[in-house]
Amino acid sequence: MKNKIVIFNPRSSNAKHRIPNSILQVGASIHGKHDYVFVDGNLERHPWKKIKSHFDSGAFKYFCVTVMPGPQLKQAIPFTKKLKALFPNSITIWGGYFPSNQYKVCIQAPFVDYIVNGPGDVAFPLLLEALENNKYAKIESIKNLIYLDEAGNIVQTPKEKLLDQDTLPPLPYKYLNSFYSLDVYLSKTFLGKKTFSYHSSLGCPFTCSFCAVVPIYDGRWKAKSAETIYKDVKYFKNHYGIDAIEFHDNNFFTSQKRVMDFSERIKNDGITWWGEGRIDTINKYSDADLKFMKDAGCKMIFLGAETGNDDILKQMNKGGTQTGQSIKDFAKRLAPIGIIPEFSFVLGMPADSPEKVMTQINSDIAFIREIKSINPNAEIIIYLYSPVATEGSELYEQIQKAGFNFPKKLEDWLSPEWENFDLRKNPLTPWLTPKMVDKIKNFETVLNGYYPTVSDFRIKGLKKKVMRTISAIRYQNKIYRYPYEIKVLHKIWKYRQPEIQGFYSE
Repeated sequence: MKNKIVIFNPRSSNAKHRIPNSILQVGASIHGKHDYVFVDGNLERHPWKKIKSHFDSGAFKYFCVTVMPGPQLKQAIPFTKKLKALFPNSITIWGGYFPSNQYKVCIQAPFVDYIVNGPGDVAFPLLLEALENNKYAKIESIKNLIYLDEAGNIVQTPKEKLLDQDTLPPLPYKYLNSFYSLDVYLSKTFLGKKTFSYHSSLGCPFTCSFCAVVPIYDGRWKAKSAETIYKDVKYFKNHYGIDAIEFHDNNFFTSQKRVMDFSERIKNDGITWWGEGRIDTINKYSDADLKFMKDAGCKMIFLGAETGNDDILKQMNKGGTQTGQSIKDFAKRLAPIGIIPEFSFVLGMPADSPEKVMTQINSDIAFIREIKSINPNAEIIIYLYSPVATEGSELYEQIQKAGFNFPKKLEDWLSPEWENFDLRKNPLTPWLTPKMVDKIKNFETVLNGYYPTVSDFRIKGLKKKVMRTISAIRYQNKIYRYPYEIKVLHKIWKYRQPEIQGFYSE
């Protein structure tokens, strides 16, 4: 049969890999309706050879790629470009955060034909149907699409309402298993020996100006029920023996009722879990709720603290009721309960002068130290501010006035500095001087030396003691410059930063 589909997941990291939920969701939307294959760049030694072999057979027409910012661009861009050159009649379709947020540079590339802008559960099968039946006029009526019309103008169709997640077809786990053993995806992490990754909801009800999710979902959130989640979890426990879950939702804890329902269902299964939430949302849970979650397996919660400065929180349009004081209060509240708060901070927001930027950095460093004194078990994740502001927003205007611009050509995103930008480690922002960046990174090195992350379970016992001892003088006396001795230990022991590499796994 001709006109088959390749659904490709580009390599995202060099570490152990999780179940590729994004391409599973795409496959679910067409399962039983179209012939398709999965290609996972994380597990293929030579993914381009596999992709090319499919198209060499003459049976394939569609190349569909999910693209997150950062490492995935290294395969997504060159592979799509080569495929279009070798098979000019092929149709290339991109989806994911990157093409949705950077849609102009993506759709103007001559090798990207269509972008699915947000969820593709409806848009993707409708697009295939229109293309297969040569009903091109119908494409403009399909929501969640971006493409060029015959005159070369960008067409961005309206967004569809988020669907009831329980009504969507089940993810084709068994079909993925015919390409790659699901056991390979179930890694040993600090959470458990077999860690399962899962998406239980879409979007987030908040509109933070620095968040890549906002332009896609516009403050919308839809979730699977606790019953549906537990059904999937139970399947993997019974068939694959999972004992841990990473919930990769943008905001797992939005609905307290759903979280408590799930906790009730899973409490006797011996499964440890991690998820992402907001401080001002979870702070509304009672102590009894939090203790019950802990007893039901909740080990760590990722929380966007961002900054201890209330004025910057407003600049970020963080929304809700979060303040610097509420961050400290919540860190203190979780300490006796035993759930580890994993606070992320974004340093280096634009300001009126270099002096003010440095003042903000120094203030946040002091605030982070205060958090660690309140709850030493709190994990700290530090990012440099990388603009993802929506065009037309106040923050976008501010960063443009400061001299910041995104690449004008898709291939330019392949340069090393832009890869680091996407990892929020080298933002290329003109208001951040090398001195400022060095101060943030050196503080981070000393902090990670004195408080090694619990998520890297190799750094324990004697290693942890040695690292803390060597870092103690620096941390206690606030000496951050040139922490080469700590960097050497990090290199020797291959210290892992979860914000870049995820939880350590074997």
